[in-house]
Amino acid sequence: MSSLLTEGDLTHEADVVWLEDPGNLDYVRQALDKTPRRRNKPRYARDGRMVGYTELNDTADADPDSGLYRRRVFFLLPHDRDNDPDGLYQKGAPGEAVDPRTIEPKKVGEKTPRSQRGPGAIAAASA
Repeated sequence: MSSLLTEGDLTHEADVVWLEDPGNLDYVRQALDKTPRRRNKPRYARDGRMVGYTELNDTADADPDSGLYRRRVFFLLPHDRDNDPDGLYQKGAPGEAVDPRTIEPKKVGEKTPRSQRGPGAIAAASA
């Protein structure tokens, strides 16, 4: 599991929507963003690109102060492995990175040898 999110943060998730095929990605970054709606594609204000997001069920309540919903967004930055395979994350992965094949509604996602790629990850997988 990601050390940055807990399943308690995701209790109102209904669906995961992928904008790109997650089978083609070693990892995705995940974060909780505040959005004005439970469903539909949220705005994206980071570098890089959004590759997916979650939609919430009808019982999800907005924050009483801001009126916004907390939804998970999956994204990649320009220096991530898919864009720069020989770069910074040729081995290893960012802390918020998880294998997109392990993501489901209400489940954080897991770090796998594929997502973490590197000598340590490969050794752990074969042990």
